[in-house]
Amino acid sequence: MRVGWFITAVIALLIAGAPRPWAGNLLDTASAQVSGLFMQSCLQFAGDKDGLRQWARKIALPELPAAIRDRFLYGRPGFVFDASNKDGKFVLVSEDGGSCSVIAQRASGARTVHDFEKNMSEASISFSMTAEKRDPEERRLRHREYVASKGARSWLLSISTVEGEAGGQVMLTANRH
Repeated sequence: MRVGWFITAVIALLIAGAPRPWAGNLLDTASAQVSGLFMQSCLQFAGDKDGLRQWARKIALPELPAAIRDRFLYGRPGFVFDASNKDGKFVLVSEDGGSCSVIAQRASGARTVHDFEKNMSEASISFSMTAEKRDPEERRLRHREYVASKGARSWLLSISTVEGEAGGQVMLTANRH
C-alpha cells in the first residue's frame, strides 16, 4: 500500500495549527481514543462505506460542513464526521471508495502505535508491519504500513504520526485487501 500525497497533505494541514502544550496524560488519552475509534469504525467497516456511515450516524457523530469536509477529502467524494470530545479533536473520514481514516489533532505517535498494536492483538487480528519510513517532504512525519487479517477479512493499514514528545497529529487508515 502506498501512503501517497493524500496522507502527507492531511497531516501537513493539521500540523499548521498552532501547537499547544499538552500534558503527557492528555496525549496518552488522545492516543487511546484515536486507536479505539479506529478499531470500532475503520477496521469494522473498511470497504463498507454505507455501514460505516450508518454506524457514525447511529452514535450521533455530526457531519462536517462541505468546506471543512473538502479539506480532508481533497475533492474525492465521501463524508467526514466530527468525533471530537472533551479530550481532543478527532475526525472520521469515509471515502466513497471504501477507504476509512481516523485523525487526531494531537496525540502521542509512539503511544498510538503501541495502543493500535495492542488493540489488534487483543482482537486476535494477525498483523505485520511491511514498511516504516520518514516522509520525504515533512521530515517530522513517520509512516508505517501494515497488512492484517482475521478469518476471511484482510486489510491494508497505515499509521502516520508526528514524532516528538510534544505529540502531534495522528492518522490511521484502513482499506480492505
